[in-house]
Formats: sequence, C-alpha cells, structure tokens
Amino acid sequence: MARSIPLERVRNIGIAAHIDAGKTTTTERILFYSGVVHKIGEVHDGNTVTDWMAQERERGITITAAAISTSWTLRDRKDPTRPQEGEPEYKINIIDTPGHVDFTIEVERSMRVLDGVITVLCSVGGVQPQTETVWRQADRYSVPRLIFINKMDRTGADFYRVYEQVRSRLRTNAVPVQIPIGSEDNFEGIVDLVRMRAYLYRNDLGTDIVEADIPDDVRERADEFRTQLVESAAETSDRLMEKYLEGEDLSETDIIQALRQGTLEGNIVPMLCGSAFKNKGVQILLDAVVNYLPSPQEVPAIQGLLPDGSTGERPADDEAPLAALAFKLMSDPYGRLTFVRVYSGIMKKGSYIYNASKDKKERISRLIVLKADDRLEVDELRAGDLGAILGLKDTFTGDTICDDAKPIVLESLYVPEPVISVAVEPKTKQDMDKLSKALQSLSEEDPTFRVSIDPETNQTVIAGMGELHLDILVDRMKREFKVEANVGAPQVAYRETIRKSVVQECKYARQSGGKGQYGHVVIEVDPSETGSGFEFVSKIVGGVIPREYIPSVEQGIKEACETGIYAGYPTIDLKVTLTDGSYHEVDSSEMAFKIAASMAIKDAVLKASPVLLEPMMKVEVEVPEEFIGTVIGDLNSRRGQIEGQDTDQDIAKVMSKVPLAEMFGYATDIRSKTQGRGIFSMEFSEYSEVPRNVAESIVAKNKGNA
Repeated sequence: MARSIPLERVRNIGIAAHIDAGKTTTTERILFYSGVVHKIGEVHDGNTVTDWMAQERERGITITAAAISTSWTLRDRKDPTRPQEGEPEYKINIIDTPGHVDFTIEVERSMRVLDGVITVLCSVGGVQPQTETVWRQADRYSVPRLIFINKMDRTGADFYRVYEQVRSRLRTNAVPVQIPIGSEDNFEGIVDLVRMRAYLYRNDLGTDIVEADIPDDVRERADEFRTQLVESAAETSDRLMEKYLEGEDLSETDIIQALRQGTLEGNIVPMLCGSAFKNKGVQILLDAVVNYLPSPQEVPAIQGLLPDGSTGERPADDEAPLAALAFKLMSDPYGRLTFVRVYSGIMKKGSYIYNASKDKKERISRLIVLKADDRLEVDELRAGDLGAILGLKDTFTGDTICDDAKPIVLESLYVPEPVISVAVEPKTKQDMDKLSKALQSLSEEDPTFRVSIDPETNQTVIAGMGELHLDILVDRMKREFKVEANVGAPQVAYRETIRKSVVQECKYARQSGGKGQYGHVVIEVDPSETGSGFEFVSKIVGGVIPREYIPSVEQGIKEACETGIYAGYPTIDLKVTLTDGSYHEVDSSEMAFKIAASMAIKDAVLKASPVLLEPMMKVEVEVPEEFIGTVIGDLNSRRGQIEGQDTDQDIAKVMSKVPLAEMFGYATDIRSKTQGRGIFSMEFSEYSEVPRNVAESIVAKNKGNA
C-alpha cells in the first residue's frame, strides 16, 4: 500500500513552553483551523482536546503529552483564512507537552521523538525558568525550533523586550519573520517581513483577515527587522551572500529556503507573534511549520548500537529495516497503549516485532493513531509516523522495536532522579491488591515515578519529581484504580557522600561447630566527582581472594550504600577499590565475603567525614514590587540563596536556590504573603551539602526511628 502523503510532506512537531504561556490554547487553535475539531475548546472551560484527563481539565494544566494528527495546506497570500489553490497537503503530527516542571519526563520523551518544536513564550512573562529547561531539553536532542510570542493582546505585552530576552537568556540567534502591529488592546495584526505585507485581523475569530500595506507607524521598525532578516538569510550560503553584497534583492523563495536551512542547522530560530486566544496569527504559524521545520527525511538518520558493538544508522525510509522507539505507555480500558515513533521501515498490524532492548519477540494486535483521546485504527505505521500499539506486554519506555533480522538498539531516554517521596498504605485489606496493581501500572507509564518498600518500616514508599506530581498520581490511584490509601507527609530524597579517603580492613570469621564462615577484605574508599554515583574497582592479584568471591564483595558494598550508612539515605559519589584480603580453603563462601565487605564499607564511610546532601531547587518568584522585601525575607528564612533580581513594569522577579525541604507548602504561603498576587516556579537544580546543625538533627531523628 502506497503512502498517502509523501514523507517530505510530514512534520512531527511539539509545542513546549513554561506553564501558562498558552501551549494548549495554541494547539486547540491549530486543530480548529486544520479541521480536526469544529468547535474551539478552552482550557478555562475544561473542554480542550489535548487536555483530556479529568485532573487536567479540573486544574487547567497539561499533565501528559498528548499526540494528535492533522493536515495543512499553505494559505492563500491575499486571504490566510483559505488554502492556496494548487498547494499540496501536509501531514502534521503534534505533541502538546506539559509546562510544569514536575512533569518534565513528558517533555523529555517528546523531544526525543520529535523533529521540530514550537516554543511558545508569553509576551508579558517572556523567558521564564521552565522555558530555559525546555530549551536545554531541545538542545540535548538538537531539535530545530520556531518561537511563537503569544498573548500579544495582554496588558504589558512587549514583543521587542521578549526578543531581547530570547537572544540574551537563551543565547540563540532569534530572527523575527513577523513583527506585531500594535499590542495589548490595540493588537491589530502582524507584518510579514518575508513578503513585507501587513495582515490585519478584523475580528477575534480569525475568520476575517485582510492583506494590506504596512502601516506608517510600524514601517521604520519593519524596515529595520527586514534588513536583519535578509542579512541572516544571506549568511546561510555563499551564493546568497554574493547576491546580497552585490546589492541584489533576495527573492521570497531565496529567503524562505535560507531560513529553512538555517533552522535545520540550528543557526537560526524564526520568531513569530500572535494571540492564540484571540485567534490571531495561528494560520501563519502553521505555514511557518511547513516552511521552516524539517520533515523526517531532513533530520540526521537515527543512530543506534548494532549487535557487534559498532554504531549503525537507520534512514527515514519505508524500505529500510524497521526501527522504532517506545516513548510512552498509557493504561487504557482496552489494554495498554505503547506510543512509538517509527524511524524507518513499516510496522504492520498482526505482525511480530523484536524488542532489541529486552531481547523478546512480541505480537502487534492493533495499531492506532490518536486524536488525543479518540482512537483511529490503522493497518500500518510507516517511517516518520507517530502512533500507538495495543498488545505489547514486555515493551517499556525507552525500548527499541526493530526487525529481528537486522537488530539495532536506539539511544534511550534521559530520566531524571526523583527528589521527593511519601509513604502510602492501603486503608483496607481489599485495597492491598488494588494498590500494588495501581502502583505497577503507574510506574510503567511514568519512569520518574518510583516505588520501593522501606526495609525498616515495611511501608510502601512512592517517589517523584515534586509535590504536584505525587498529588496527581495519588489522585489517579483513587479515580482510575479505585484505591483508597492513606498518604504520609512528603519526605525529601536526601543522599549521603564522603569528604575524605579511608583504608579499611574487615575480617568476618564465625565458628559454630562444623563448617564456619570466613571472609577478609581490605578496601580503599575515595570521594569521587559529583554525579558519578558508585564505582567499584578490584586490584586483587595473585588470587589472594578467589575470583568467584569478588562479585559478592561488590554486591555487599553496593547494597550497604543503597540502604545508607550515615543517616539511612543512599550513599553516592564514591569509589571503592578492593586492594587485599585473604580466604580460607574450607570456611570461605560468597555470603561470608558479602558480609565482610558490607561491614568494611560501613566502618569506612563513618570514618571518611560523611556528609548529608539535599536537593536544591531553582526557585523564581514574580510579585508586585511592594512585596519584594517580604518575599526575599521569607526565602532567606528558608535557607535560600538569592542569586539575582530584576524589576520590569512594577513586577519584581527574584531568582534563588532553596532547599526542597524548606519549600513544602510554599504555594499557600506565597499567596497569603502577597494577597494572592505572587507566582513562583521551581525546578531541581543540584544536590548540595546540608548545614551541620540541620544534618545532625536529621541523623538523630532517623536513628531514633530506627
């Protein structure tokens, strides 16, 4: 069966931004103008297509990345409300990602499988902390971007201030291809700098758009930014630079092709503007997606590891061997959905596929393309497609699906470590089984959600990326899995490390009649670089400890580090070297060496200046200027370090780093201290040492509970 739309006319894009910049509203408008929906959904009405979970509609935020397919034809230049005659149709697969840092994995996995991103910025808030996080995630996977400055109709909107912020804070070559005509209540339209024409919006429905000459009051600014646009286009190739230097005009086609090339290479980020809520600028934004963002064929071929350890690649081609990445799991009334991005080859309904990450074969029972929570069954997914598979049992987030005759393992996803945990216990005996099923299902869906059993209290502990993250997961347990559970107070995910090197010997010998136990080890324990985790090296020579016992030594040390030595938290960033020891022909065993190693590392850590580490959060607070003193005083009282502040139009911004332990309940506190006018955003920054007096009280408390 032939592909209905050629691969060069497919666009896989994401919409990403800081919370409340208008991503979901922009997505809704795109779906409306491209004909997927016939009634515009609104976040505040709780009837959007992509925010379909009950929790999303109640809270007005996006929690899960929603995939949706639509089509688009370039617009008529005289009337952007109509398609241009004779233009071909393009297929656009869109993922609307969350803006809240607690759901950062949703953005991470979306970036991994997208070819291009629309970064939405608020014309008032500008570049906000989560914008920078999203930008770094796109950098990690080298994803080409467009910027859409949204909310141009809001009080305080300033396109040019946001443009300067983008260039300075995101350190990127943003090139406006549009500038606004008016702003706030007077936002009337936009100037297309490529064609040097104005588009005026006669109503707030986006159904009456008039092409016109550029108004006199923005003419000078349009000329200035047009010059900058042409210079940026000319720099993409010697041919255009020659043409430009000889004083020739660059044609519209020249500029579009040059901007496209610059965007694909990551040297240019085209910048557009509008108001999604007022339906202004959305059609032209979709034209820009087609014009400037890549098709699956235009991004570098995906690379992976071949069975012999060498690197191979899979080009975006239906004829190439199958290679796809599972990037998300979702529980569904009909079974589990595995979302995949097909990079090469064809995936057929009813066929068998090979999971190279798990070395298992599985059968595809059904293939689905999603329109948010509507499911359209298809017979096949081809290179460049995003879709979902029903029927896979052993495939999880980050696994590679491929042809078993031509196996390849694609790079998986970066999954951040959780920073907060709570204990949960079922209310009744009947809830016990339901709880374990719910936790298993939720942890399969979300790799940042971890479940463990506390060995001392035997409680079930769930860990995640923040208070909101765990709040939503507990809410989902109650609604979707009908589990009634008691939830404990949030606990911070502390870590332990050491500050000096120690050599430690331990001999474990037990004689109780008959065969005894004997294990003897000498270890060197050294602090290692931040973020390095745990490293074990054996320098045993001459068989002083038989080779078969060395894995037991490593296991004993590793298990002791995982359960914690100094205060009961995982011990990280240390290197342990096994240097010497001895064994007994009869009494030595794997268990004896494991116990000896465990005792040795516990003694060593306590002698090596152990310290407690805590997660530090990057906190940015925005408040009216009159509350700045109160906010800074409050952050200082929470052991916060103020890193900077600035004021813009009577709104003060404070940038700080604050321990997570001091931030519980901050959302309520800041509202009461600023008459409900303060907002803040928070994301994980790094682990840093806990002050001695605080550490001592934590250690004492944990020992008291032990």
